Amino acid sequence: MDPVIIVGAGPVGLTLALALARQEVPSVVLDEGPGKDEPRPARTVVLREDTAALLERLTGIALDDHGLRWTGWRSLRRNQVMSELTFAEGGPAPLHIAQHVLTGALRAAVAHEPLVEMAADSRLDAIEQERSGVSAHTRGSQGTWWRGSYLVGCDGPRSTVRKLQDIRFPGRTAVERRAVATLRAELPGEGQALLHRMPPWRSSGPSAGEVTARPLPDSVWRLDWLLPPGKDLVTPELVVARIRETLAGWTDGSTPTYDLLDTGVHTVHHRLARRWRADRVFLAGDAAHLLGALGTQELDEGLRDADNLAWKLAPAWHHGPHEALLDSYQTERRAVVAARLRAADQALPVLRGGGGLRHYVPGTARNHDLLLTDGHLGRGPLGAPGAYAGSPLAPRHLEAEIPVDTPPGAPVTDVRVTAEDGSFVRLRERLGRGALLVVLIAPGTGVWDRRHWMSAGVMPRLAAAVTALPHPAELLVAESYPGAPAHSVLLVRPDGHLVTALSGVRPADLYAAAEAALGGAVKEAAEAGSGVR
Repeated sequence: MDPVIIVGAGPVGLTLALALARQEVPSVVLDEGPGKDEPRPARTVVLREDTAALLERLTGIALDDHGLRWTGWRSLRRNQVMSELTFAEGGPAPLHIAQHVLTGALRAAVAHEPLVEMAADSRLDAIEQERSGVSAHTRGSQGTWWRGSYLVGCDGPRSTVRKLQDIRFPGRTAVERRAVATLRAELPGEGQALLHRMPPWRSSGPSAGEVTARPLPDSVWRLDWLLPPGKDLVTPELVVARIRETLAGWTDGSTPTYDLLDTGVHTVHHRLARRWRADRVFLAGDAAHLLGALGTQELDEGLRDADNLAWKLAPAWHHGPHEALLDSYQTERRAVVAARLRAADQALPVLRGGGGLRHYVPGTARNHDLLLTDGHLGRGPLGAPGAYAGSPLAPRHLEAEIPVDTPPGAPVTDVRVTAEDGSFVRLRERLGRGALLVVLIAPGTGVWDRRHWMSAGVMPRLAAAVTALPHPAELLVAESYPGAPAHSVLLVRPDGHLVTALSGVRPADLYAAAEAALGGAVKEAAEAGSGVR
């Protein structure tokens, strides 16, 4: 079987390549650049708990050594503190990292992965599809035809893959513009991110705006100033003036010493591709969607695209295509991103003074602050990881299904589990290997020797049911899970989303749920697809 062709060597493309390799699927990454990234300190990303954990699993690198987990969050309006949060040491907290540092860590991991081939200076200019595969032509020093089983466009907002497949990319242009500066300085609130709306040193009106300060390692900060609507030129003099007045405002009137590292202008667009799949060609990341207003992070959704698509391409590569499973990538991911865009589009007129949709949100400063905090911290409709509630992979009519605190289709809670070898691990550490996870909730087992409980009670019957599933699955045991009664069984997808929770060991329901999670009729689909391998 030919490798998967990945067009684009940014964080999403490299993440997809590593995620496929983890499931024994080879890929070739077409990089139109020279194979390394120019450092741009003003380009940074904030990773949420789930996406940071995904990257650490794939790279084997502790991202805390390269970025900074915030110690807290503070929001001001004029001089009034609107909200303040402290993140517990070692607990979940946003991770802020320079994008070129993150990409460098991914490239280093790829360099040690024999199932990933990198092709630098390879600019795509043609795609041809047929029943058994896809071919891509590149020009440049690596100008040639590449043969693949599937092709994924991770090639950014101006995606050549999207254009060659004639996929429309409607949306809104320049919904927000921000002046950006990255600098080294000693500022109050070490490690604490800050959102300051209507700072008192700015005049009132549309230019009053807001400024955000996000800490990075080594006393480096990224500062973002919301710019008024329009296309006014942002000059170096304007950025320096903003820096000086902002730092003076935060330090009792005198501008502290600072070292300016980089500046830029960040323009946020909201766009959503009409289709994310065209036969054997898929879109992911900025090629499929653009968002990022109100503090939200576009890269989070791109990484979730890669995680979702990888585990669906893997069985297609190994066993032949299962169309329902492959189609579910677009159905699930596009719906989640569309919901995020709708939430942002509803909030923008309220928060930015448009007025047309004020009935959606009460017009109080505290509610406005709550919305912005959700966006910056990855919570609520603006920022929380999406749930695939209406997924075509959701099982139907399971007699033994029970409710737990995690709804079906939502990301599971990262509890401690016992693996089959008796080791204690976090549930997230077992994700992304291509296998379904079956988790038995069994209080007290954590203090027993494994040989006592693996052969006792319901374990032999459950182990037999797991072995009989239509897809490889790993059996895990947890002492507890939020909302789950003792002896209940959870079925979890390879990307960490809950399929179902069952009241006890129910082999028929467990099999039906696993089959549904794989798109249904697994055996027949694999046999039908085997002719194109």
